[in-house]
Amino acid sequence: MKGIILAGGSGTRLYPLTMVTSKQLLPIYDKPMIYYPMSVLMNAGIRDILIISTPADTPRFQDLLGDGHQFGVNLQYAIQPSPDGLAQAFIIGEEFIGDEPVAMVLGDNIFAGHGLKKRLQAAVENAETGKGATVFGYYVDDPERFGIVEFDHDGKAISIEEKPEHPKSNYCVTGLYFYDNRVVEYAKNLKPSARGELEITDLNRIYLEDNSLNVELLGQGLTWLDTGTHESLVDATNFIKTVEQHQHRKIACLEEIAYLNGWISKEEVLKVYEVLKKNQYGQYLKDVLDGKYQEHLY
Repeated sequence: MKGIILAGGSGTRLYPLTMVTSKQLLPIYDKPMIYYPMSVLMNAGIRDILIISTPADTPRFQDLLGDGHQFGVNLQYAIQPSPDGLAQAFIIGEEFIGDEPVAMVLGDNIFAGHGLKKRLQAAVENAETGKGATVFGYYVDDPERFGIVEFDHDGKAISIEEKPEHPKSNYCVTGLYFYDNRVVEYAKNLKPSARGELEITDLNRIYLEDNSLNVELLGQGLTWLDTGTHESLVDATNFIKTVEQHQHRKIACLEEIAYLNGWISKEEVLKVYEVLKKNQYGQYLKDVLDGKYQEHLY
């Protein structure tokens, strides 16, 4: 399965923070924001990843992440000339995707919690065995801001509506999507919405109407954060700091994930440690190598 991180957009809601840099390069506690969505794909077992960004920001991601070998993954890059909708990513990434299923995660989304890894791997298997698409639902207090899922009495998804005036539930679709290979053709046949974008909600609706959309609810113990405002940036940093300090485990430590997946060697992690050993991130890597942690909860 292939993976896409969509890290484009103009970031105007975060001005002046994003006037000279990409939103997805801003710090969330001790890591650049893009580490968090990248960790989601890596925890799903995905090693071929395409990062889609703006013409100005793509070189900055390349400077930060390179070809991904230090994380045991293969990174490629593509440009989204203008933000014409989330579903456009599958058209831009058509050649990269080839004939494989694909997962996409938005570059400003953070997912964390016990049991997440199993959920991700189940979504991969679902797509790889031709069972369609998987999206993740999350309870929100302001459903009018999101794509909202309506459920029947049996808990089955029966409709999805983008930014509804009268929401039919409080469960929104988060920025993480797993699709079979049909998604490329579906995206190419989408018509732009009233705001001129190829909407991911329209794409999900095709799978829903085909009875092949699996909506997994992220319940208690799992957290989703969308870091699109100044307030949510602070909330995300505080959340990561609090969880890491209390659990003594890092969220989205890419070197740790790669090492535990068997994608990079102990020697490769030690090289990173030598660069970072003066801070707590580097010390954490040393603790991982020393076997300090006996259980691995994601």
